Amino acid sequence: MNVVDSSGWLEYFADGPNADIFQPVLRKTDELLVPTISLYEVSKKLLLELGEEEANWAIGVMMQGRVVPLDEGLALFASRISVTYKLPMADSVILATAIQFDAMLWTQDADFDGLPNVRYFPKAS
Repeated sequence: MNVVDSSGWLEYFADGPNADIFQPVLRKTDELLVPTISLYEVSKKLLLELGEEEANWAIGVMMQGRVVPLDEGLALFASRISVTYKLPMADSVILATAIQFDAMLWTQDADFDGLPNVRYFPKAS
């Protein structure tokens, strides 16, 4: 199973320099977990920058994977992840989702570099 964090989704939607890294993972929707916090982060960013139509289209693409809601168990696990790795809330929820489902987290967010269950790729210039 795989989780792609918000930075990876946004890179893919923007067809950025690292889009090719995330594309094969995102296309395997039967192996893709999508934390609800990622839906929020991507939607917000696209609403601000591109508008409602683009944001809605992107969310439709994201929802082809298995959406993982933030329930009480995952929230409490994420709080421990946050304290252990000194991560902000959204990052903690995303990493906790990957760990809980024994999935690999794909990201270009440096906050995740070196953490368990993470495949980190530095942002390309």
